[in-house]
Amino acid sequence: MTDYEVTPPPERLADRVQLRTAFSTERGEVTKFMIQLEYWLDGDWHEVVRYDHDRDAPGGHDVTEEGVHRDVYRDGEKYDTEEVSPPIPANEAFDHAEEDLRENIERLIKRFEKWHGVKDRSDP
Repeated sequence: MTDYEVTPPPERLADRVQLRTAFSTERGEVTKFMIQLEYWLDGDWHEVVRYDHDRDAPGGHDVTEEGVHRDVYRDGEKYDTEEVSPPIPANEAFDHAEEDLRENIERLIKRFEKWHGVKDRSDP
């Protein structure tokens, strides 16, 4: 993970589900961010989906030019990229990504569980 100015501890959403966020700002403007939904499986946290913005990184994603997208993970690797919005300012994109995740979280978790053969989420 790239160095971020603010990296709060992950937010536990359920027994096996947490939300990890990180971001940097410059004069009140978001310069980069990462929002990642993670699932506890086989003794480790695994990415479910990730939203990100880092216009200055080599190969980085710039939401102001490319829009917000959701990277989907399966079996520990990026499986797909789903478009979420057209190009928008980074501050708006950060909020929009969080909203999109919260609106779709159940569907995203269920898909991850199906792909990975998880039977009962309440059994840690």
